[in-house]
Amino acid sequence: MIGYMTLGTNDLPRACTFYDALLEPLGVRSMEPNDRIRLYRSKGGQGMLGIAKPFDGTTASVGNGTMVAIPVESRDLVDTLHAKALALGGADEGAPGLRGESFYGGYFRDLDGNKLVFFKVG
Repeated sequence: MIGYMTLGTNDLPRACTFYDALLEPLGVRSMEPNDRIRLYRSKGGQGMLGIAKPFDGTTASVGNGTMVAIPVESRDLVDTLHAKALALGGADEGAPGLRGESFYGGYFRDLDGNKLVFFKVG
């Protein structure tokens, strides 16, 4: 249903270094269609995450209530990726754990303050 989601950054090279390292265990591929955005695509090619400098040239800011949720294959991978996000300089927004009966997620903020979660259902 969602083709891609874009998060803003004020320092694209720094953000790309963060996401290149963070998403590497997922086997994602990245592409740079121009000098203000990098897109990350999953193995299956469904859904992309874009990291971009704002098109209008103003300062990127965090969307209040905006969050990107990235499904992964196991709870162990949620734990690993959450820890990696923090080791890369991200901020903890909720340690990995169950939320409800079957949703297991680990929440964090990237270097620009954007909120994300890696999750496994079931």
